[in-house]
Formats: sequence, structure tokens, C-alpha cells
Amino acid sequence: MTLIEPTADRQSTALAPDLRSLPDRAARAWTERMAVRPRADSTYAVTTESDSTYLVDIGQHACSCPDNRIRGEHCKHLRRVAIEITAKRIAPPGKDRATCDACGTVTFVAADARTPHLCGHCRLETGDIVRDRETGDRLVVTAVTDTSADDWTIEATGETVADYDTNDGYPADDLVVLATYLSDAVSATEPREYAFPLSRLRRVEDAELVDSKNQ
Repeated sequence: MTLIEPTADRQSTALAPDLRSLPDRAARAWTERMAVRPRADSTYAVTTESDSTYLVDIGQHACSCPDNRIRGEHCKHLRRVAIEITAKRIAPPGKDRATCDACGTVTFVAADARTPHLCGHCRLETGDIVRDRETGDRLVVTAVTDTSADDWTIEATGETVADYDTNDGYPADDLVVLATYLSDAVSATEPREYAFPLSRLRRVEDAELVDSKNQ
């Protein structure tokens, strides 16, 4: 499991580039020390330098502070929540903050997402067409497992996916992806599945598929 749990007592921090050209509320949203904690649904608790806590609902573009509630301004608390989400310091509504199981970068995943957790760059899904970086062959993904290459044993050889000679140089802790060759997926009744380390496969973009059909 790689979810990053929000901490209730998270330390207040400042996010302060040079923002002298910004309007006052925007600048204060960046420079003041605030602690932002996710709550239920689309709400976040924002604690300010003065130790006041306001409830921000980004789904409703509302905040419980007087600046928003009485004066109708887009307050610094609403702005700060947006900044923290953009910086991937907190998750947007309906998402959890996690580390990508493939590359280790911080990403957002659906709150009910099953492992493995993968960022947009690494994510593969069943039905995706991918290209084998070693051979150039195109394959169809049949499953993305939560097992690492050094824990997956190939029945035919008794070797792990990590130990297989053509996988030399790929991380041993890569997740194993099952795929079948595109030609077999089209023509075979029960196409054979093969196990690959995730980083050996590259997703084929739509434009690339169109170009290949026109060749």
C-alpha cells in the first residue's frame, strides 16, 4: 500500500516565491503560514497564522471566513487550497495522495483505487496497446499486477521475470504487466500471455496507431 495519509497535526509552512506583482489576497495565500487538512467530500480545514481555522468547500467555491462569507471575496483560504492541490501537497476531492509504485513520484489516485498506484506517465490499463522497448513488437495489456518482477516466477523456465535474460537492466522491483502480442489477440482464440517488467513497455499513442495503419 502506498497511500500517503494526511496528518491531523501537519506543521504549518509557507510557500513563498516572489509574488510582489500579485493582488494582495493572492500574495497572502502564497506567503502566509497555513495548515491545510482534507475533510469530508470537497471540504478542507485551513488553519491560519493567527490560529483561526476556516472550512473551505472548493466544490461550492465557499469559505467560512468573513472575507468570503460576508464580503463575497475569493479569499486567501480558497486560494491556498487550490495552490496546495496544484503543488500535489494535498489531494483534490475524491482522490488520495500516493506515490507511484513504478517511478516513486507523487500522484493522485481515485479514493477507491486498487493497487498498484501508478502516475499518469506510468499507468497502463487492460486493453492498452503497448510497444516492447526491446523488440519493437506491439502487444495488448491483459493485466497490471501488484507483484514485482523479482517475485514473479515464469512457469516455463523457473526464472523470475527480473532474472529473464532479455529483462536485464530493468528494475527488479518493477511491477509485472501481463500482455499478449497484438497479432495473437486478433487471430488466436486463446492468445498466450507473457509477463514483462512495466518499464519495458511503452504505451502506444493514438497518433502512432493511425500512422502505422497508413503505412
